[in-house]
Amino acid sequence: MIKIMMRIIQWIGPYKKRLYLGFILSFLQSICIALPIVITAHGLQMMLDDYYGKNALEIDAIWLLLLLLLLAIVGRFIFAYLKACYQESIGYEITADHRIKMGHTLKRVSLGFFQQHRIGDINSTVTTDLSFFEMMGIKMIDVVINGYILTFTMILFLSFYQPIMALVAISGIVVSSIFLRLLQRHSRKNASFHQQSQHQLVSATLEYLRGMSVIKNFNQEGIASRNIQDAFRNSKQVNITIQKGFGVFNVGHRLALKLASILLVCVACYLVMNGEMTLADMFLITLFSFVMFDSIEPISDATHVLETINHTLNKLEAIENTTYIDEEGQDTELTQFAIHFDQVSFAYDERPIIQDVSFTVKEGTTTAIVGPSGSGKTTLCNLIARFYDVDSGAISIGGTNIRSMQLNNLLSSISMVFQKVYLFNETIYNNILFGNPNASRDDVIEAAKKAQCHDFIMSLEYGYDTVLSDAGSSLSGGEKQRISIARAILKNAPIIILDEATASLDPENETLIQAALEKLIQGKTTIIIAHRLATIQNANQIIVLEDGQIIQQGTHHSLMKEKGVYRRFIDIRQAAENWNLTT
Repeated sequence: MIKIMMRIIQWIGPYKKRLYLGFILSFLQSICIALPIVITAHGLQMMLDDYYGKNALEIDAIWLLLLLLLLAIVGRFIFAYLKACYQESIGYEITADHRIKMGHTLKRVSLGFFQQHRIGDINSTVTTDLSFFEMMGIKMIDVVINGYILTFTMILFLSFYQPIMALVAISGIVVSSIFLRLLQRHSRKNASFHQQSQHQLVSATLEYLRGMSVIKNFNQEGIASRNIQDAFRNSKQVNITIQKGFGVFNVGHRLALKLASILLVCVACYLVMNGEMTLADMFLITLFSFVMFDSIEPISDATHVLETINHTLNKLEAIENTTYIDEEGQDTELTQFAIHFDQVSFAYDERPIIQDVSFTVKEGTTTAIVGPSGSGKTTLCNLIARFYDVDSGAISIGGTNIRSMQLNNLLSSISMVFQKVYLFNETIYNNILFGNPNASRDDVIEAAKKAQCHDFIMSLEYGYDTVLSDAGSSLSGGEKQRISIARAILKNAPIIILDEATASLDPENETLIQAALEKLIQGKTTIIIAHRLATIQNANQIIVLEDGQIIQQGTHHSLMKEKGVYRRFIDIRQAAENWNLTT
């Protein structure tokens, strides 16, 4: 338990001083909690002395005791307030820092990281696990450390009256600590199962919600809900099992403390009966026995929570310590933008995707990449943006190997437009502004006009201030695509990558988007993945991929003169576009 708390203290980094100051304030608060009991016992002794005629009770002494009592009570709440100000906000501040840190980390890792870790698990770690630490991390340190501070402060007071009483109290704590140790072992064994059940719960819920349209379409609610029901049942069973094992040790811990309290009273009575202790001191010890262990009884709950936090920190640190894809990159600004592939090979895990590919895209020209599904077209583009690193060979831009660059420098020179558009739950204006946060409103509107989306935006009730919910589900595919192109136009990057940007669009939208794309790629180094003849026939060069290898390369006219994949591909496309339904 101590190791876990030390780990939490190390994890909070720059907030340590505030935490330590909180411990000092907790000690002062503990003194103020103990003082009223001591003052009350002292007052009782003065009353007894006056009753038996030993010393007369003077009014000044009464007022002094009342003043000290008032100061102790006020001091208790002042120190409690100051401790809360310095300590309790640490959890919220440190988790905010780590969420931002993990955001930066996830932005700089390879996309392969997201294939090795399920999105549901990452989401659970960044949200649920961090929220758990946010709410419980510092609180558990407060329960354990400040709880023991209060108890040992009271034991310190006891030792001034009867050292044997202090030994009795310490013995109760020693016995309770044995049960806490056993509880910690039980919690450590079960913490990982609890975390796994929670992550399974989150992943199953996300999968169920994301697949709702498919579930309804095929009327398979029963089959689809099986995973989520299994996750709920597993979570219930894991929690019940943990609680059953938790109960035995928790009862032992609390029983040891209660027996110590009873033993304190019994010993005090024995000493009074033998004339070795005054009645007032017995009253003092009796009061102490009722309250001195209250602050450490909840430590049994904290023990289980701390083991869960320890497991949570393992997962958080695994993400934060993930190797950046550009860890050794230099701050390099590109000035030339020709793209060169030199014997590039790449595989997902052990499945080869790109094999010994070499080609050059001259600066300011357009290259189209075509080929059957699964041939590696999108992977080539992802390698240029360094979403993944090549296994062998090299990709260079303007003569600079992209592996020698920092990711920010590389991506600032690239704009990508995907077939599947993602829009943020923000205004249309801010979605376009995402391309260049420093642009003016006039720049945003000008980009929207070039992307052929200004008119439909202005037809909306709130225009550019229309908030897009559910990733822009209220817009058509063509409208979302044009907004994404406006975003790319506003970025004005010298390299443009278009991945099936005109696929699955109706003719009217395709015409508008083609016009927008012409504005976007003008004078830029452009790579286009497309299947439509209108999109690729004017490219400066066309690269034909099959099974991750270049099998043809040239212009549309030169490739149409050859017998091969490209001409067969164009014939199939034209036949598909001329297809009609017969009866």
